[in-house]
Amino acid sequence: MEPKKNNFKIVSDKKARIILPNAITLIGVCIGLTSIKFAIDGKFAIAIIAILFAGLMDALDGRIARLIKGTSKMGKELDSLGDVISFGVAPALIMYFWNLQYLDKLGWFVCLIYVVCVALRLARFNINSEEEPSWKDNFFEGMPSPAGGIIVLLPLIFSFSGLGEFLFKINYDLLVPTFFIAVSILLISTIPTYSFKKIVIQRSMTKFLLFGMVLFFGALLVYTFKVLAISSLIYLCLIPISYFHYKKIKKEKNITSDNDEGLEDIL
Repeated sequence: MEPKKNNFKIVSDKKARIILPNAITLIGVCIGLTSIKFAIDGKFAIAIIAILFAGLMDALDGRIARLIKGTSKMGKELDSLGDVISFGVAPALIMYFWNLQYLDKLGWFVCLIYVVCVALRLARFNINSEEEPSWKDNFFEGMPSPAGGIIVLLPLIFSFSGLGEFLFKINYDLLVPTFFIAVSILLISTIPTYSFKKIVIQRSMTKFLLFGMVLFFGALLVYTFKVLAISSLIYLCLIPISYFHYKKIKKEKNITSDNDEGLEDIL
């Protein structure tokens, strides 16, 4: 009697490893789309929190993929598509339903500009050469789309934080479209911004880092919008610092490279 054939096909380890990060990416997409539904219902505070969770999913999928060796071309393209939805379309529509709709056609035009710039930013990121010097991993070219998706919500975040009214009276009808254009320019610009990918922490400083993280996330849970507003402003202040830091490192590397080439000519 012939043994019964097994009709089940065993999935290879590589394929199984690809599933998890892609699933996380798709969860992020669903959260980003759900934020639009919250905005339509007028629940703008929950919509902001949904974008934050989408950002968390975006931060996790790539790191998990590299950790379990589950990176793939499909995952890269899916991640970019998810970013366009979660940090391009979703924030634009949230701000449109909150403020920009009252500017009629101008408001919609501003939304279109922002989403197009997010798409262009991601397209440029995908075609950039991976054979860059290792020190460049510390910087992004232009503002990354997840950061742009949160920064563009800053006027809305300020309105919930209460900081705006405390510091000065804000004209949101003027601020929101201006902010949209400014963030759109930063997205497609070549201004270097910190990527925070390769931060080296000394072992003796680990406990202080953990304490700082606990303190930050604890404050984020209690004073969500105040912490978000202050963190966003700090990030914006870091942009000129990252620019000059990048120029300084590039100059040092070019000098070293020129010296090496001169030495090779002599030899």
